[in-house]
Amino acid sequence: MITFVNFLLAISAKLGYGGIIFLMAVESSFIPFPSEIIIPPAAYLASQGEFNIYLVIIAGIAGSLIGAVINYFLALTLGRKIVYSLSNTKISKMLLITEKKIRKAEEYFLQYGAASTFLGRLVPAVRQLISIPAGFSRMNFKKFIFYTALGSGLWVTILGILGYFFGAQKELMEKFYTESKYIIMFLALAIFVFIILLNGKKNTRITDMHKKQDTRIQDTNKS
Repeated sequence: MITFVNFLLAISAKLGYGGIIFLMAVESSFIPFPSEIIIPPAAYLASQGEFNIYLVIIAGIAGSLIGAVINYFLALTLGRKIVYSLSNTKISKMLLITEKKIRKAEEYFLQYGAASTFLGRLVPAVRQLISIPAGFSRMNFKKFIFYTALGSGLWVTILGILGYFFGAQKELMEKFYTESKYIIMFLALAIFVFIILLNGKKNTRITDMHKKQDTRIQDTNKS
């Protein structure tokens, strides 16, 4: 009898790296598809010599970025009003996208700012939709890519490690994930705080530079 785990392994083996990119792009866009059944099976196959674990992680991050960019530009192009209207259609409900979920992602974005596109990649209920409010606000695209890659990279790497070492032992993998979730959140929080402090120092330098420029202008006017 074929188990669900064996089924996932068979699918991963057939799809290859391109399949990982495609499925992670789907997972990261507006179509609900759990990354937990994409990366760990592929990582386990890497432990068996069928894949390269580094390429599995890179493919996972690339797919996540593609899906996030799709959401970003859809929100940027359509605008807040149209996106919220679409969230109430039957198709959106079939895809498990509701106005409530989009509003939650938007509130999360407003609370944590641009860095939420990093932190949000680690929150299951927010991960797929955090790119939408980033598009609404016309967030700087380079900054969006940086934070999204950082968050996706951390998440995909964690899933890759779990699959590589515990992929064949579902119960052990679930136990490890449960026990390590606090470490994951601590790492995410530490990186988040670092980003905030870095932005704070940058803003301070810009403010000081503006003050010096104003002082020079005042001195020139006086003379």
